Amino acid sequence: MPDSSPIHPLAHPMSADGGRTGVLLVHGFTGSPASMSPWGHALAEQGMTVRVPRLPGHGTTWREMNTTRWEDWYAEADRALTELRARCDHVAVAGLSMGGALSLRLAEQRPSDVDALVLVNPAVNLVDRRLAALPVLRHVVASLPGIGNDIKRTGVEESGYDRTPLHALWSQTRLWADVRANLHRVSQPLLLFRSTEDHVVDPSSARIILAGVSSAVAIETILHDSYHVATIDNDAERIWTESAEFIARHTAGSTREGDPAR
Repeated sequence: MPDSSPIHPLAHPMSADGGRTGVLLVHGFTGSPASMSPWGHALAEQGMTVRVPRLPGHGTTWREMNTTRWEDWYAEADRALTELRARCDHVAVAGLSMGGALSLRLAEQRPSDVDALVLVNPAVNLVDRRLAALPVLRHVVASLPGIGNDIKRTGVEESGYDRTPLHALWSQTRLWADVRANLHRVSQPLLLFRSTEDHVVDPSSARIILAGVSSAVAIETILHDSYHVATIDNDAERIWTESAEFIARHTAGSTREGDPAR
């Protein structure tokens, strides 16, 4: 459904046209393109074609987000992937937090269209007993205090919400279940960055992903100087550099099937 509320000045989508390698960057739950656009600009400087979409219900108000569901967020990521595939020979998909779950689902559902995956503190699970109350609680309370802006570096803002919309949160848990059930379908090269200190997503998601995918190349890189939103935290430049090298290594001069770099 179309958003009707004004968009936060830092939450607008980012787009850059470059070469025949495309990268789709997907932001997280209650976040916005502000958490991914600097990464997008860094990749564009390497000559890549980049898209950072704004997921429905994000970058406006948490109340508006509460009217959206995971299918709406996935549809926007899917649309952006289709647009990139029309322009590029190869496409990598990268996601932060829930954006990681959406990225994994794209790889699961469209394996011939995704050449490589980069995940930063991806979320497909949460060890939190309170989630069991969501099916009922979401009909009683509209929101709870927010989880955004978990950033170690001072003076940095991801333009996230200060409230967590519970209908949307419950829907995110449905997305997680869907993605977990199909992880074996992920065979693309995978680079996963994980912060040692993350106040939003616990380590169970990374363990589940790395144990569940079928990727011959699955690399976990530990970040020691960033919190959850590592894409704009102290380790950001490391993520930008290493992801660019990884994407180039697993897309250059190959076809989707039988890529010798895989």
